[in-house]
Amino acid sequence: MSEAEKEYRKLGLKDNEFLKIIEYLGRKPNYLELSIYSVMWSEHCSYKSSRALLKNFKATGKYVLQGPGENAGVLDIGDNQAIVFKMESHNHPSAVEPYQGAATGIGGIIRDIFAMGARPICSLNSLRFGKLYNDEHQRYLFEMVVKGIGDYGNCMGIPTVGGEVYFDDTYKGNCLVNAMSVGIAQKDKLIKSKAFGTGNFLVLIGSSTGRDGIHGATFASDELNEESEERRPSVQVGDPFMEKVVLEVCLELIDKKMILGLQDMGAAGITSSSVEMASKGDVGVDIDVAAVPLREASMVPYEIMISESQERMLALVDPSKLSEVKAVCDKWNINCERIGTVTDNGLYRIFKGRELLGEIPVKTLTDEAPVYHHKYEKPKYIDGTISFSLAENDYAGLLKKYSHNEIFKKMISSPNICSKKWVWEQYDHMVQTNTALLPGHDSAVIRIKNTSKAIAFSCDGNGRYCYLDPYKGAIIAVAETARNLACSGAVSMGLTDCLNYGTPEKPGIFWQFKNSIDGIIKACEELEIPVISGNVSFYNESFGKAIYPTPIIGTAGLIADVKNLVGMDFKDNGDKIILIGNNDKNNDPENDGIGGSEFLELFFGKVAGKCPDISLDYEKKLDNLCIDLISDGLIKSAHDVSVGGISVTIAECCLSGKKGARVNIKAETVDLLKYLYNENQSRIVVSASQSNLKLIGDRCSKVNIQFQEIGVIGGESLIINEEIDVDVNEIIGLYNSSIEKIMSK
Repeated sequence: MSEAEKEYRKLGLKDNEFLKIIEYLGRKPNYLELSIYSVMWSEHCSYKSSRALLKNFKATGKYVLQGPGENAGVLDIGDNQAIVFKMESHNHPSAVEPYQGAATGIGGIIRDIFAMGARPICSLNSLRFGKLYNDEHQRYLFEMVVKGIGDYGNCMGIPTVGGEVYFDDTYKGNCLVNAMSVGIAQKDKLIKSKAFGTGNFLVLIGSSTGRDGIHGATFASDELNEESEERRPSVQVGDPFMEKVVLEVCLELIDKKMILGLQDMGAAGITSSSVEMASKGDVGVDIDVAAVPLREASMVPYEIMISESQERMLALVDPSKLSEVKAVCDKWNINCERIGTVTDNGLYRIFKGRELLGEIPVKTLTDEAPVYHHKYEKPKYIDGTISFSLAENDYAGLLKKYSHNEIFKKMISSPNICSKKWVWEQYDHMVQTNTALLPGHDSAVIRIKNTSKAIAFSCDGNGRYCYLDPYKGAIIAVAETARNLACSGAVSMGLTDCLNYGTPEKPGIFWQFKNSIDGIIKACEELEIPVISGNVSFYNESFGKAIYPTPIIGTAGLIADVKNLVGMDFKDNGDKIILIGNNDKNNDPENDGIGGSEFLELFFGKVAGKCPDISLDYEKKLDNLCIDLISDGLIKSAHDVSVGGISVTIAECCLSGKKGARVNIKAETVDLLKYLYNENQSRIVVSASQSNLKLIGDRCSKVNIQFQEIGVIGGESLIINEEIDVDVNEIIGLYNSSIEKIMSK
């Protein structure tokens, strides 16, 4: 048995895949070639378990300039300007080395943005950990991930302006770190990564190459277990100061039209970047490992080819421009080495000087990589789990144990609801001075300099909903991001996603994945939001136990005039509080909106029941109505009802504006409990002056959206039906200090 035959399973290749490689090559691969196939055919690089389903996403639309297939997606925002954005995961690296895992996750997604010719203007993230109480390791992971994100972004001078954090023990063994970055570019200066032109050079720009990150792509395509700790060398090490230099160099080269194409070096390093460039251009490439600047002289060819050392880019350069490119890089004192040449033979050839080390047909690494159509079946837990519901005596029993005030305070203090100030205060969210809304609102909003426009972003997902019903849960994830944008007056333009699941070969997991994809497709179709980029992260399991299916959606919206911007904060005493939405007639009468809720988990320890219902037609009308009310200046605040229910929504409006409120709900004591904490969809709490009430009511009636005046702003306390009466300053204290108290243990 050859060395290659002994090693292919260790490299993550299956038996049938090894046989396919032999078929493609007409011979057995050597170790270098085998290593290249292993990283390019890894789930992380090839999307072999998801590609067949992802192609069903609609990627075209009114604003779309570039959909999936490039480093990032691109949307047209007018005036020869475009925004470039994408989200990716760095889950496995963060689980074993949280600081560097998170930091390099940020670094990688930022490179995807400036690889398109865009200057990064902000970052967002979506994080998931196990519960922090009495778990020192989870607190350590949380602290180091946040520090890694903050340190890298702060050093780069890129504001981290929004995101979300949730805690559930399903993520205890496999945290999720999903990073999103956004850039702005002139449309006529956008650049792509396709290699073309026989004789053109591939030039490595940036850091030297070391042994960090070797087989990182393979590591990301495997479950975590007791051996994962031993694979720390698979986690890359980041240098944000070097990345800042690389960013400025690349943007200068693009601005001066010195390069023809650009690709970042992420997973699988030189191999993936050069192979992808060649494949997109239908050309061949010769790579010389002897020309690669090394950090460690003893590195062998396969290590050089698949190292995931950070802060490196691969540029396509006309030979006549090489000296000019080198001069720019010399000015910035970074490496600039010609390591490859474009050929017309369709082969991926690796040399060391003149010695040929490996030869592979390019398309066998990309277009002809394996595609799997896994079996799927509904998991056995589903039927029993969704049949659960709380009985009347459950609510009554809770009220015997706690008062309404005590229940409210526990909800507002829950780590899944309370302020994430402890997180975002570690991020510089004001650098570049374009942040129009501080973190904590429904959307992050960035002004576009020298225009009246702004771009809003929302990043959202709910693993509990998708655990109960992945189809409906995925629909809600898309709908909630659109609703969040509508609450700032933004029209949704397009989205990116990060789809986090367990092992796809398991039929129950793949059923979750397929149904989530179908849900996203349905929501995007009805809400007219194209999917322009994204990422799939499988094998999020530890010791055989999968996370909840967790699709994270990041949506971008356009605000025509930033002067119309409203936040969630209540503004003026005497203004009326209005609930718009809540299409009860479309709800299943047996679905009370408590299934999968924070209330159910917090007080009854259950993730069960039916996922809340949602009507996409109604949702679209509600979003459009909210946008119109904001643009016409009829409402002063807007905040969607989501995790925690309407009581939490109103409390957040109070504390954000430091205003009290008196709210009256028509409900008996037990029914009031259900009303306050259910998570029924398609509802927005707005505030407006008395003089605008009739006009708002008429607007709602015209589009068949419910309108209900529920309270008035004023006083020092939030009072609901005389059952809840809590001073706003106490709410602020509870809401802002909850995570800080846990983390200071």
